[in-house]
Amino acid sequence: MGMPHTTERWTAAKVRALPDDRNRYEVVAGELFVTPAPSWPHQWVVGGLFRHLANYLQGQRWAEVLISPADISFHEDMLVQPDIFVVPISSEGQRPREWADIRALLLAVEVLSPSTARADRQAKRRLYQREGVGEYWVVDPDARVVERWRPEDDRPEIVTGTLTWRPEPSTAPFELDLPAFFDDVLRNR
Repeated sequence: MGMPHTTERWTAAKVRALPDDRNRYEVVAGELFVTPAPSWPHQWVVGGLFRHLANYLQGQRWAEVLISPADISFHEDMLVQPDIFVVPISSEGQRPREWADIRALLLAVEVLSPSTARADRQAKRRLYQREGVGEYWVVDPDARVVERWRPEDDRPEIVTGTLTWRPEPSTAPFELDLPAFFDDVLRNR
């Protein structure tokens, strides 16, 4: 995510009114962030992680994984597009049909790029913690680590081995061997 665009107080409505110029626009606490198209390695990591999470959640009736572009807005001064995110499904089995139906996230994932590191690690992290997102993962492809944040954390857990996530106690945990994952998605590319 790039630097803030202006000192003007932005809202989700103002961002939605912008013309489509292939940039990603996000608003965190009224601050506009503009992000250019991501790099190929970024997309390889996003795609690989999405596949693993989708396989884990296949057939589950309690959550669904999605990938940006998105339009997640819990407040008028917030609009985010996490690279990957997991939304809860209602107890009646209803999946969200509109972006406005998403009122909570079980997981938000951002894959770092040089232009997004500051916002991903600071502004968006604070937002996701404040909003009670179950976990927030900052994936660093260069360092081949995942910074795991939970709402109450003052510092991230740095995961270099097996990334484990257990959002639903009645279900086996999601487990991902990070060294093998990064080797697979970044090797020979």
